[in-house]
Order: sequence, then structure tokens, then C-alpha cells
Amino acid sequence: MIGILRSFYLLALVLLLCFAGCVTVKHTPSPPRERYTEANALGMIRTSRGTLAPVYAPLAEQIVTDLNLREKEGVGIDLGSGPGTLILELCRHTRLHWINADINPHFFPYFYEQAQQRGFGHRVSAVFADACALPFRDNYADVIVSRGSFPFWQDKRRAFGEIYRVLKPGDVAYIGRGFSRNLPVATAKKIRGKQGRKMKYDVDKAANELRQIMKVLQIKEWEIHRPNPPGGDNVNYGLWIEFHKPKS
Repeated sequence: MIGILRSFYLLALVLLLCFAGCVTVKHTPSPPRERYTEANALGMIRTSRGTLAPVYAPLAEQIVTDLNLREKEGVGIDLGSGPGTLILELCRHTRLHWINADINPHFFPYFYEQAQQRGFGHRVSAVFADACALPFRDNYADVIVSRGSFPFWQDKRRAFGEIYRVLKPGDVAYIGRGFSRNLPVATAKKIRGKQGRKMKYDVDKAANELRQIMKVLQIKEWEIHRPNPPGGDNVNYGLWIEFHKPKS
């Protein structure tokens, strides 16, 4: 896999920044560059194929159903998609063209290879992107999703403001961490057991932070989801925020 990543690295750096909608925006300081190495990408790829592998298909199914995306056309963005596993599942259930917008370009050769193998190569793109300074024009995306990325955004308020800016009027974003409500409890317990203490966090604190961000940004239509399926009271399913941009 390392050989594949290195062989296509130059290709990955030509990232379709001229893809319709990409623009230059003011940039805020990013986290240290060492966080975005090939080794880090390989580690996340292994996790996506191992511990987290059961997460993506149920999550994609829930997103498509809840946001009514099955017949929707246009452009979807997965912010911080990494290996792009969620995008590949979303491609199975939607007609949208999906963009993997990630700050670590070392993911992109693997992502393109997997998309080609599944017959989705013509329906995906990859763009180098910092969540705090998205390289897309205003009112560009028909839907924006993100799983597991927002805790690492340097300036969450600014990042959510960027998502809102890029979202088309009348459309929706779904951002969060953890699992979908349709993930079997036994599977969720198994994943949390493998993750151990490193993934423990205060869900109430995270939810309050998201509420405050919505208030500061004056986003009126939003809802926090905390999945709690039957039998899952003692399992951290994470939290998600769904927010809409009103029609002009």
C-alpha cells in the first residue's frame, strides 16, 4: 500500500483545485504539518478497514434516508473524509458527485484507487482543503457531511461558518462523530472496546459547544442528534448536528 501511495503522490497533489466552485479564501493557521504525513494516512486507512469498517455502510444508509438524498443530484462534500470510505458508501445510494475534501493529500491515491475498483471513479473528486478555509465558492454544495473530523478543527466556529457559506440555500449539512442509530449495539460495543479510553469524551460538553457555535453564527434551523438505540444506554454512540441553510 505504501508503494501505491508513493507512486501516485504527484497525481494526488494535482487536486482539481480548479474544479468548478474552487476559490482562494483567507487562511487560518493549520495544525503542525507532521499531523498530515503518509504514515498518519496509512494508519487511518488501516483503521477504516479494521476497527471502523462496520461503521460506514449503516451511517451512509441513515444519512441518505434522513436527508432524502437518494434521488438528489448535484455535488456532495465529505469534509475530512480521509480514506473516503463513507463517500464510497454514499456513492452506492445516491446520484451525487462526491468530493473528498481533506487536509492530508496522502489519502487521495488510495481513495481514487478504491473508487475506481468500485466503479465510482467518474463520480468522485479529491480536493486539498482546510475546514477553516474551504476552497469553494459561496452556495456551492448540495449537501455537506463529515464524520469524526470536527474535533480536530483548529477553529470550529470558523469551520462551521465555512460549511454554512459553501452550502446552497435550502440544503443541509450533517456533521458529527461516532455511530449511526442503525448500527447494532453489539457492533458498537465491540468497536468501543477496541478503541479503549482514547476515544472517551464528554458528549454533553461537545453538544453544548455545538449549540454555542450555532448561536454565534446565528444559524436558526439546527438539531443535535444523540443516537440511543434500544439496549445502547451504556454505549457512546457519539453526537451529530444537522443544520439547514434557508432558501433565499
